[in-house]
Amino acid sequence: MPVSDEGFDGSGADWPRHASLTREQVFARDHDCCVYCGVEGTPETLSVDHVQPRVRGGDHSAGNVVTACTACNARKAHRRHAEFLADEPEAWRNFRARARYVWPRHLAAVEEELARRSRTKRETRAPGRG
Repeated sequence: MPVSDEGFDGSGADWPRHASLTREQVFARDHDCCVYCGVEGTPETLSVDHVQPRVRGGDHSAGNVVTACTACNARKAHRRHAEFLADEPEAWRNFRARARYVWPRHLAAVEEELARRSRTKRETRAPGRG
């Protein structure tokens, strides 16, 4: 059930991560900007993206949802978050700067997976270099 925005100043600082938010509340919290490309949008051009996708067990809590433009959300699709961010470094830079309300465990999981992907990539290149 969505939480009321009564008592919140709209800056995002007071949004409780455990509560479910309406689309409009997610957009207001994120200042109507996509967390991946930074483009400001309208409700018609924005969507709610789940950091941990619902198909992978994610919920609709405020700590698991962010504002994404429809173009970025379509590019991410059902890929793992780290896979999308690894493929799009600019989106990763923007996400780190803008996704201030995401659960710390989700941020840590994304960073760990990115580090693992980076190590694996280096290890697969290393044998052929020498």
